[in-house]
Amino acid sequence: MGASMTMQKGTNVAVPAQAVRVELGRRTSPGTPDVDASALLLVSGKVRGDADLVFYNQPVHGSGAVRHEGKRTEGDAVTDSLTVDFARMEPAIDRVVLAASADGGTFGQVTGLHVRIVDLATGSEIARFDSADATVETAFILGELYLRQGAWKFRAVGQGYDTGLAGLATDFGISVDQQPATPPPPPVTHRAPAPPAAPPAAQPVRLTKVTLTKEAPTVSLSKQGGTSGVLSVNLNWEVRKQFKSWGAKFGRAVATHADLDLDLCALYELTDGSKGVVQSLGNAFGSLRQPPYIHLDGDDRTGAVSTGENLTVNLDHKDRLRRVLIFVTIYEGARSFADLHATVTLQPQNGAAIDFSLDECTVPSTVCALALITRDGGDLTVQREARYLVPQRGVSPQRTIDAAYGWGMNWTPGRK
Repeated sequence: MGASMTMQKGTNVAVPAQAVRVELGRRTSPGTPDVDASALLLVSGKVRGDADLVFYNQPVHGSGAVRHEGKRTEGDAVTDSLTVDFARMEPAIDRVVLAASADGGTFGQVTGLHVRIVDLATGSEIARFDSADATVETAFILGELYLRQGAWKFRAVGQGYDTGLAGLATDFGISVDQQPATPPPPPVTHRAPAPPAAPPAAQPVRLTKVTLTKEAPTVSLSKQGGTSGVLSVNLNWEVRKQFKSWGAKFGRAVATHADLDLDLCALYELTDGSKGVVQSLGNAFGSLRQPPYIHLDGDDRTGAVSTGENLTVNLDHKDRLRRVLIFVTIYEGARSFADLHATVTLQPQNGAAIDFSLDECTVPSTVCALALITRDGGDLTVQREARYLVPQRGVSPQRTIDAAYGWGMNWTPGRK
């Protein structure tokens, strides 16, 4: 380990690494707000556009230089991480602001808030800054990575905002959608001459998100404005203990650590009574344009850093869906979910992100029900399941999940 240093506000240190992980940490306790990490890529003190904000609703910068990797919890400590790859940084970018925002409270309620800069290649800590003087702030610039004479450095900043992530982002030139999603106006009955079409305005960044918990497990998609376009489902895993850690979008298992193959799947039932499964087993990838209106990207078993597996639901055909159960199975590489820490994110094309963490797995489970989407009149409701199931000897994970949720399908062995 290299010599790490705990920094005072305003001091700086050289960052002699090709790429770093920025770990935003805090301690958890009941009633304290959730804390989210974000990064702003700046040119001469401002963003060039809304794409230069990297956060939970916009997790990867277009250049690939900055990524939001998501949260992991260990005991009473929770860390939200970003990775910064200096080799991919566009030459114009001279500063990356590293910020935290409090969701549902102020930083005065948060204990143990700190930022660590860790060399991605070696895991050694380059710098650490602890922030201890917060009161009413709802957003914080903890530090910044900046370019000085061709070399990157890190400065401890510790500047608070009482206007949340929206105020902080606006300060740097991001246009923020402050309005909750509104339903479209009713159709006009009389026919007036149509005005010439205006060019589409750039959509402002939507900062809202919904976190489902055991106490509040459901949300309506229409309340989030997410009733049209596609709904993408992602799983972000972090593996501990028996493998080295890797944080990745679903399916991006690092083959060198273990041949871990996780499969994202969905059981569906349509309003016409037809039922089925979308999964890579048997190449049942589904379709967005025709029933079941659910599609799974190709199974990514290479371990290469790619987009991983994504499951997508076509909300333009939501009236044809009766219920959809999204679940994950371990195909190979682990005996249970015990050391896998995961966050599930459902991102409607038009609406707020919905996310939740999976609980610690304490049973020898190889299949986990993630979320149940059910039709509720003209709306769809998303319910956090986070339910680990233990298949009986000789019973497949798919059949186990079918039995638990009363789907009533006939199963035959499949392979991929």
